[in-house]
Amino acid sequence: MKRDKIIELSNKCIANTYNRYPITLVKGRGLKVWDSEGKEYYDFVSGIGVNNLGHCHPQVVEAIKKQVGELIHTSNLYYTLPQVEMAKLLTKKSFADKVFFCNSGAEANEAAIKLARKYSKDHYGEDRYEIITMYQSFHGRTIATISATAQERFHKGFEPLLSGFRYVPFNDLPAVEKVINSRTCAIMVEPIQGEGGINVPDKDYLKGLREICFSKRLLLIFDEVQTGMGRTGKFFAYEYFGTSPDIMTLSKSLGGGIAIGAMLSREEAASSFTPGSHASTFGGNPLACAAGVAAMKAIDKNVLSHCKRMGDYFTRRLKKLKDKYSFIMSVRGTGLMIGLELNFPASGITEECLKRGFLINCTMERVLRFLPPLIIKAKEIDKLIVVLDDIFEKIKNKDSSHPLPSGSEKFSFSSLRGHV
Repeated sequence: MKRDKIIELSNKCIANTYNRYPITLVKGRGLKVWDSEGKEYYDFVSGIGVNNLGHCHPQVVEAIKKQVGELIHTSNLYYTLPQVEMAKLLTKKSFADKVFFCNSGAEANEAAIKLARKYSKDHYGEDRYEIITMYQSFHGRTIATISATAQERFHKGFEPLLSGFRYVPFNDLPAVEKVINSRTCAIMVEPIQGEGGINVPDKDYLKGLREICFSKRLLLIFDEVQTGMGRTGKFFAYEYFGTSPDIMTLSKSLGGGIAIGAMLSREEAASSFTPGSHASTFGGNPLACAAGVAAMKAIDKNVLSHCKRMGDYFTRRLKKLKDKYSFIMSVRGTGLMIGLELNFPASGITEECLKRGFLINCTMERVLRFLPPLIIKAKEIDKLIVVLDDIFEKIKNKDSSHPLPSGSEKFSFSSLRGHV
């Protein structure tokens, strides 16, 4: 089916919840994808951090093929081997004793919120239910997880939000201590904020949160939906910061491209979930877990060390661009989770890159977010740098007689049409 027909049918039949780019992707291998017209693209988005091993990794594909012919789904009223194998791998690689499986990051965070409340009520009484989260966080799209998300743009139109959340600035320990009260039961935080603009905290921030939770008898929840599974060069991002949580959530790349989520917890907290207190029909089904086991086994020490090397290399190349162009405000990130902040809205840059065969992402309006597969090579990074350099050079030359905008002013990227 041709691109225009696919787009026409999509607009007719699918809810309008995305501003989609006018391409229809039909095939992917490694770092590359192809559209219905046969055009090739380098994917620096990875399905928003899902395809950590690239598209259609052979070990994941083989595991899916094998499992499809044996058992796709059965109720969680029964035991299945792939689920047990995946839970064993997750607990072996992490701080956790127990795993709850679900289908997405939002569901994993819902489970974490419920478990934190249930544990606190079990141990401290009915009035202990508030969770502290951070400004610029992102925890999901359900009513509970957008309530936990401290960004007003996700709240608009869905009020009243679920009560029981207190917001404080990210990377600010005194602000956390200030809002803790008799109703507080937990602190929930992304080790590195993704949707909020690739914000990396000070080295001692997570340790400080851990100490606060110990002293106040609160649970510490790490949302590693985006940072987990090798994205930062460590299997889990918390390993960088020398501490661990009581509860952790995972999804995105957990299934190698297949939808799956998980909430991991220490035994003490996990014991508050009993039969009937929480559940998920599709959570941890044999197909998703078979894919997850294959994906986890494929992310070995070599992949993690390669991710770190390529992340360092990518960051160095971007910082050279920053030195060259005054409108680049910062380059930040860890591993292959990198943000480049401009002083004007960046969505036009993603469009220009798309035309040149590169898929990149923009978040927080001004931050170009790069989440390429962990298997990316230096020569592929170089190709994108050449494209970005050319686009930035044309922006610089076009605006050489006038200062580039800053603050809340808008830069009209459309003025470059025909020049880029």
